[in-house]
Amino acid sequence: MEDDIQLKLGKRIKALRNLKGVSQEVLALHSGLHRTYISDIERGVRNVSIKNIEKIAKALNVSIAEIFNT
Repeated sequence: MEDDIQLKLGKRIKALRNLKGVSQEVLALHSGLHRTYISDIERGVRNVSIKNIEKIAKALNVSIAEIFNT
């Protein structure tokens, strides 16, 4: 069950990133996170904290709610 939510979150972040035309490298730079960490999130293998979700949301210029809105 936990893996399910991680996968859904990762797919949503990847979809938003692609929609914005941003690479993992650029997202990492703007969020202050490492590119491999972004990759792990998008693949659903990383349990991401709400603080880092906030950083990603700001870097993508979307609300936290929009990240969870599928």
